Amino acid sequence: MSAGQRRGAAGFVFRSLPQKAFRCLEDRDTQERLLKWSMQGRIAAQAFSFDQQFKPYQKDEFVMAFFNDPNVNSSLKLLSASGQWTTLGSKVTKIEATVVPCTQISMSFFDRLYSEGVVRETGDIVKCYDDYYDDILISDELRKVLLLEDSDHYDLFSELDRKEFLFCLFKHLCIGGTLCQFEDAIGPYLETTKALYKDLVSWQLPFNPPSFEVHLLSSCDVTHLQYLSTMCLSISVPIKACWFLTASGAGVNTD
Repeated sequence: MSAGQRRGAAGFVFRSLPQKAFRCLEDRDTQERLLKWSMQGRIAAQAFSFDQQFKPYQKDEFVMAFFNDPNVNSSLKLLSASGQWTTLGSKVTKIEATVVPCTQISMSFFDRLYSEGVVRETGDIVKCYDDYYDDILISDELRKVLLLEDSDHYDLFSELDRKEFLFCLFKHLCIGGTLCQFEDAIGPYLETTKALYKDLVSWQLPFNPPSFEVHLLSSCDVTHLQYLSTMCLSISVPIKACWFLTASGAGVNTD
């Protein structure tokens, strides 16, 4: 075993999979939308394999081993607090990881938005008087549902619904970055969410949601440097592979 393959704290060895393509992020339409939503150049996905069976009770050890594995540490892309892409390149001393449900397999999950006055039958998003949430402009009912707990339609999605990975992706894209140009229709958000979700989750067929463990990393406290990204997720599957998604937007919590 080479120096670059020494086992991490939980005995896992990770290997980068640069040949794994995330076609959604390479798609021309997606790139144009990310540019419009002020997220172009602020989202990246990488794939890694690992060498042994993952058990749910090993979650914390797995995540710590992942970040401190030499192959990961030297190649993992992260956005620094200043907004610059860099590699990790330092020992990770603290990780906060939460299991995120990944049980939704249909975009019908969002159909309720059409029946409660948030989105019209045409797909147009219903407008509202301007409001603000943490400096984010809210000018339609969709963003009210996503951000404002006192919204008339906030209860359309339960707290469990809001923890779903599919919801987290949708919310992140809808809110976008600091200079986001919001869509007037919901279609582009749904289409991009579906494509990204399929790209990141559907690694193994038949599709088996319970076999996926998704970890939402809320902080990555490195020895002398702290990386702050709105959403960093890692997923482990029965095929002994995981991906790492880094995305930075307007700074809204996705949970």
